[in-house]
Formats: sequence, C-alpha cells, structure tokens
Amino acid sequence: MSQEKQILAHMKQGKGITQKDAINLFNCYRLSDRIFTLRKSHEIKTVLTPNASGRGSYATYSIN
Repeated sequence: MSQEKQILAHMKQGKGITQKDAINLFNCYRLSDRIFTLRKSHEIKTVLTPNASGRGSYATYSIN
C-alpha cells in the first residue's frame, strides 16, 4: 500500500497525523508532499500547534 493510501486510511479512522507520526508509522519523511497530493481529492484540515520551546509550530492534519 502506498504512503498516501496509508495516511488517508489513518485519517479516515478519525486520527490526526503529524510528521513524527508519519515517520514512526509509515516511514514517510515528506508528509507535507503526501498531504498536498491528497488535498486534490479530499478536504484536509490543518491545525498548527506551538512547539514546547515556543519557537515554532508543527502541523496536525485530519480529514473534515
């Protein structure tokens, strides 16, 4: 199964996904690229969360 299909199936289960999740679960180091492709056929929500250091943020993607 392709990374895009794995990520989509994960999100369809009602779970969000971060870059760290994508690496650990699917060995995917280019999550933003996979999300870019999935956005062509699915409505994907992005939530930015501040890092613990307060000097940046990370994205969590989910299906609406």
